[in-house]
Amino acid sequence: MLALSAVVITLIIGAAVTLLRRAPRRQNDPHPQLDASQLQWQATALITAGKVVPAIKLVREQTGLDLKNAKRYVDDLRAGRTPAPPYHHGATAAYPPTPLLPPGHGADLATRVRLLKTTGRSGQAVLLVRGETGMSEPDAQRFVDAIQT
Repeated sequence: MLALSAVVITLIIGAAVTLLRRAPRRQNDPHPQLDASQLQWQATALITAGKVVPAIKLVREQTGLDLKNAKRYVDDLRAGRTPAPPYHHGATAAYPPTPLLPPGHGADLATRVRLLKTTGRSGQAVLLVRGETGMSEPDAQRFVDAIQT
């Protein structure tokens, strides 16, 4: 009887520990919830500083996106595309497909660079050129500077 009680108590403790490990942890949120434009700005700043992993982590913390979709969001920023704001679909976060450019624009590299420059996002234009051509940063910067707006 005593052995049976010990087994039952061990099972209860084991189940409690398992449930506690699986429960989402409530952390003191060091960052207030950001709106979509603030999130994009902070993620872009991290990317420009060469901190891609922290950018993905920030997107995940702020949106609840899974790793794949948070990485896609950051990759879109790195490529100079403006990602659509992530949204939640039911209990899981989803990332909607986004067009590369607004309707009516060509899809060639120079056109996309020109669009980014006219909206004041030359840093993203450099990242776009580097991502698509493999150029070094100085070469990509020269390419972006040579594009007339």
